Amino acid sequence: MRHVFLRDMMLQLSIGVYAHEHTATQRVRINVDLGVSEDRSDESDRIGRVVDYEALAQRVRDLATSGHVQLVETLAERIAQDCLRDERIRSARVRVEKLDVFADMCAAGVEVERCQPVTHPPIV
Repeated sequence: MRHVFLRDMMLQLSIGVYAHEHTATQRVRINVDLGVSEDRSDESDRIGRVVDYEALAQRVRDLATSGHVQLVETLAERIAQDCLRDERIRSARVRVEKLDVFADMCAAGVEVERCQPVTHPPIV
């Protein structure tokens, strides 16, 4: 299995449940780690045979900035589910952290890990 990742994407987002979080953006750090099935039958040096991390980064940016989200859990789940639409991606681990929330720590947030559903062949 190959891992494709985005590390420490920093965005200004409208996120949070409190009234003051609806009127100002906050710094958020997003990390994505994808477990990707490898197709050993195609070892060509073409972008089309791999998960394109540039396209992945743009999808994450688009999802994250598409409007106000109440919970970091909701954003992490949306990103993970979007990643799993690509059948080559077997698992998606997504961490979303709100920075600058507490004076005595760097960040607070959530990490979710989601996998493609396992399909079993019918028993005959």
